[in-house]
Amino acid sequence: MFVEVPGGQVFVRRWGREHASSLPVVLLHDSLGSVEQWRDFPAVLAHRLDRPVIAYDRLGFGRSSARSERPSIHFIAEEADVHFPALCRALGLEAYGLFGHSVGGAMALAIAAAQGDQCRFVVTESAQAFVEQRTLDGIVAAQAQFERDEQFARLARWHGDKAAWVLDAWTQVWLDPAFAAWSLDHCLPQVRCPVLAIHGDGDEFGSVAFPERIARGVQGPAQRVVLEACGHVPHREQPEQVLQLVSHFIELMGE
Repeated sequence: MFVEVPGGQVFVRRWGREHASSLPVVLLHDSLGSVEQWRDFPAVLAHRLDRPVIAYDRLGFGRSSARSERPSIHFIAEEADVHFPALCRALGLEAYGLFGHSVGGAMALAIAAAQGDQCRFVVTESAQAFVEQRTLDGIVAAQAQFERDEQFARLARWHGDKAAWVLDAWTQVWLDPAFAAWSLDHCLPQVRCPVLAIHGDGDEFGSVAFPERIARGVQGPAQRVVLEACGHVPHREQPEQVLQLVSHFIELMGE
């Protein structure tokens, strides 16, 4: 389904049974991601949690409306303040939990800070908390890989003719010197819901300083879990471990 938000339409997909008393979990994708790139994880998560799971393509990504201009250096805050609230209004979501991967994790925390009691919990996975040199080095390396036709074709498989915009939106914003001072430090103290910060010890886009900063900075109860022998995509590399962590986390909260 598609819903209207400022700037166009976003593609939304749901999994799982609707229960009047069950809190939905909204997934926020990474910098090159889309609904389809979650693959079977949302369906498995919905089944494991026995609650609805919702994912959406941000504007410019996947099946959502194209964008012509590059995102601003404030794009994370803009998702939290403008686009996500519009999505919730369109879907009638008054309360939810969030699961964000990579920059989607940073967005999840920004949303929790901005939307208060509407967000009941946050799970971050490989989330960035500030601009780290490892992140920039990883982006530069990935940028070089996407110069190969076969690698770029993989990106186009998910984003079609928006693939060049998606790649530019990631690399050029993060590598912009004006973005170097970005961090979550200003919003973490406003996050009062429970937070689970998952990170792989081999994440090529960020060190364990990220989940440490997140867990230390939020005001609500926080857990930090570092997975051994795991890279940037734990839900794909160690899916059962991630599912167990999320299930136990939500069970402890009684949500």
